[in-house]
Amino acid sequence: MKTIFNIAILLLSIATFSQATISGKVLDKKNLPIPGANIFIEGTYDGASSDEKGEFSFTTSATGNQVLVVSFLSYETSKINFQPNSFQNQIIILKENVNTLDAVVITAGNLDSGDKARVSVLKPLDIVTTAGSAGNIIAALQTLPGTNNVGEDGRLFVRGGEADETQTFVDGIRVAQPYGATTNNLPTRGRFSPFLFSGISFSTGGYSAEYGEALSSVLLLNTEDEPDQNKTNMAFMTVGLGIGNTQKWKKSSLSVNANYINLAPYIAAIKQNVDWNKPFQSLSGESVYRYHFVNGTFKLYAAFDTSEFDISQENINYAEKVRVNLNNNNFYLNSSYKGKFGANWQVVTGLSYGLSQNKIKLALDNVKNDENSAHFKLKLRKSISERVKLSFGADYFITDFNEDFTPNGGSILNDGYKNSIVAAFSEAEIFFSKKLAAKVGLRASNNSLLNENAISPRFSMAYKIAKNSQFAFAYGDFTQTPNAQYIKFSKDNLFESEKASHYILNFQYNNNGKTFRAETYYKDYSNLVKYDTPTAQYNSIFNNNGSGYAKGLDLFWRDGKSIKNIEYWASYSYIDTKRDYKNFSSSVTPSFVADHTLSLVTKYWIEDWKSQIGFTNSFSSGRPYNNPNETQFMNGKTKSYNSLSFNWAYLLTTQKILYFSVSNLLGTKNVYGYDYKNTPNSLGSFDRKEITPTADRFFFVGFFWTISQNKKDNQLKDL
Repeated sequence: MKTIFNIAILLLSIATFSQATISGKVLDKKNLPIPGANIFIEGTYDGASSDEKGEFSFTTSATGNQVLVVSFLSYETSKINFQPNSFQNQIIILKENVNTLDAVVITAGNLDSGDKARVSVLKPLDIVTTAGSAGNIIAALQTLPGTNNVGEDGRLFVRGGEADETQTFVDGIRVAQPYGATTNNLPTRGRFSPFLFSGISFSTGGYSAEYGEALSSVLLLNTEDEPDQNKTNMAFMTVGLGIGNTQKWKKSSLSVNANYINLAPYIAAIKQNVDWNKPFQSLSGESVYRYHFVNGTFKLYAAFDTSEFDISQENINYAEKVRVNLNNNNFYLNSSYKGKFGANWQVVTGLSYGLSQNKIKLALDNVKNDENSAHFKLKLRKSISERVKLSFGADYFITDFNEDFTPNGGSILNDGYKNSIVAAFSEAEIFFSKKLAAKVGLRASNNSLLNENAISPRFSMAYKIAKNSQFAFAYGDFTQTPNAQYIKFSKDNLFESEKASHYILNFQYNNNGKTFRAETYYKDYSNLVKYDTPTAQYNSIFNNNGSGYAKGLDLFWRDGKSIKNIEYWASYSYIDTKRDYKNFSSSVTPSFVADHTLSLVTKYWIEDWKSQIGFTNSFSSGRPYNNPNETQFMNGKTKSYNSLSFNWAYLLTTQKILYFSVSNLLGTKNVYGYDYKNTPNSLGSFDRKEITPTADRFFFVGFFWTISQNKKDNQLKDL
């Protein structure tokens, strides 16, 4: 018995003697202790936690090469190769985790919305419940800073740029024809309903190297990854009908919607400022099919619309009204895949095709044009570490535009062009710390029509100065093929790409439902198209000698917490811009720019009434116009623009909504500009005619009914 006891004592002594003590201190980069850090040897139960001084100590019987794991919330996990018998009183420095929710985000030039956005300026609900937007994504975006409300056009004008300087992308793939067809001084709308989109990223400048062919900005629309349930939406409106349905299966889902719009009943009831022979009517539809693989998601998005109207417009240069009949057919197909593979690799790829056909009768003349376009993109992304992420890829744009003009009693004149643009891009995101991040990119492209190569560097960075506030900076060079209305006459390929350089400085504060943004910018334009005729035409002499600049300040404030049941935001923009382009005789501010723009949007939920009411007031200072009665070019200024809009959504039941809205509630007589006669009258002066809205107000009434599995979902977010 004594022998057994002695052996046990001996074995215990050997075990105790063979154990090693592991000790040290865990600190951050400022040499401050990190209490509560978890320290253990990988593959064993040996470990400890750091105390309030960051110190730790434990023993282990492990020998040989081992791995010590040190981890703590909001810090990167550290793995250290070591020998247990020689790891005492060691200092371990942990780096802050750059992927935490309070980490810095590059915000210069970007206005994001959506549930997945790290910093949302707008929520998905805001895009379509803004009074005055009438369900138009573009109209809602015009309440944000950096945009100009050009009421006679309806498209998106950003920071002194023409509307065609903004490109639209769906799931990262370009849309060649994002707007409906229209005629002179008759506003158009965006083609896409908000029904199928989960978020929007609106870049007012300085955007990623991934996107090209846009001088001013990009609008990124993201379709829903996954619907929440099966449901059917129905809409009965004063301007038409709508229906949508979503079906969800185990690995896939399908969402479709269709709308029929006919303004004839509305125009018969409400007097218009234009003479309609056949009021606007359209049939449109969209669908998204989604399939989820083990490591990725495939989406197929398709949209079509066909529209027609016939109008007689006053023209100050003709005694009789000019009749315009327009018929447009448009189709857009977009397929995309996003998935993961290998070790921290991600692939994003897609292909789109767009077809737009117009048949226009302009008085006794006929115009017929069609545009076929396609876009292919492949993007790879590699997470080299938590602090460095590399993206690179290529895309290919193809455009085939053809137009036939048949003058009354004349022969057909044909114009058009074919162009292909191949581009490669690369971009690195570098997180130096939780407070400092940068993005460095380069885009290289070749334009076959212009026989031209372009290199476009992009750079942005952000620094977090406090828990809820940060500064950001962005710089970039951008190129764009000139507008189709110019290059369709490019028989000798005399054009070059138009160019712009952006410089942006941004400050943002975001805390507890409150957001403040201040952004100043400078844009330098070069190679803008000029011509020597009153309008661009087949015998114009074109060159790329145009230039310009735009500089300004944008302010944005949003508050959804201070007042119960009220959310509001205010945006203000000041811009100083001049251009010498088109047929301008000097460098002046273009007619679509207002120096000062102010928007105030308010939404109020009234529980007792089961209602959401909203007001939007849009103000802008006068816009320039050219008065031929004065010697100075573009010396005139319109009066200020102001429009107060109102909407009211009343929940009859949880899934039935009665909706009413009116734009320009006060009936303000707004003037967009003036048309002047080409020849003077008997007194030697040029007569003019005001360019005004098609109606002083627009009224809308709709009934929206949702049928869903949970019997709770409704269309408030889609109104």
